[in-house]
Amino acid sequence: MIKRTLFFGNKSSLTTRNEQLIIKTNEKEASVPIEDIGFVVIENQESYISLPTINKLINNNVAVIFCNEKHMPSSMLMNLDGHHLQHEFFKAQINASEPLKKQLWQQTVKSKIQHQAQLLEKIGQANTPLNYYASKVLSGDSDNREGAAAAYYWKHIFDFDFKRERYGEHPNAFLNYGYIVLRAAVARALAGSGLLNTIGIHHRNKYNAFCLADDIMEPYRPLVDIKVLEIINNYDTTELTTEIKVELLSILTQSVYYQNQVSPLMVALNKTTSSLQQCFAGSSKKIIYPKLWN
Repeated sequence: MIKRTLFFGNKSSLTTRNEQLIIKTNEKEASVPIEDIGFVVIENQESYISLPTINKLINNNVAVIFCNEKHMPSSMLMNLDGHHLQHEFFKAQINASEPLKKQLWQQTVKSKIQHQAQLLEKIGQANTPLNYYASKVLSGDSDNREGAAAAYYWKHIFDFDFKRERYGEHPNAFLNYGYIVLRAAVARALAGSGLLNTIGIHHRNKYNAFCLADDIMEPYRPLVDIKVLEIINNYDTTELTTEIKVELLSILTQSVYYQNQVSPLMVALNKTTSSLQQCFAGSSKKIIYPKLWN
């Protein structure tokens, strides 16, 4: 079942009753079964959420995302007890060899570049260099084909001069917001597969609690990029409005493909993170990434 994403841009009170999320605003009261929820995004700084509600949501592996005063996602609550074999899975992940992690990163980068090439093809841009880079990715991406591909990709994805920067000009803010949403979805799937988000296969930063999510989200990033292209074409604004945020949150309900079979993004993420867990356990050598478009 596709889980729901709830966005609270206005002042709201969130409590729980009979396994339902009770939502109260100045205008009305509504309820949503907690088992149907995948993500809760709380933007309004005056919103209230009770501790029992937080615990109910977390126990159901709901990613609860809080926004800062600039209305950007800034923190996330995750379940620390996401799988009944978690200790065993943690041990296998922590003990993963460097050669294995380099092989997994090679697969991840290759998939990311292939998806970038596919996106460029969809919008009528030449993608031959990206196909070449994808075919030449080495273990651990030791010669940085990812970087070479990114330089070409960002020069050709928009029909205007653009530099991809975290705090850069439009549409960087749209991309940033979409990536944060995607990161939360990947982190949720990793926790559900009994893996530690903190320990990555490539990303390493002592200040980053989501290194593994940052690794595994890479091949899925073009889903955000094409959504931003769609927004630019359909909305005459450079402001990250509530309407634009809701559009970016819709990424979580996208469909992707496994051997021509349609799969909801949330299901695909679970397949990817489960396959990663199997790689750490030694029962597989390949991360399963879907095709983003058929």
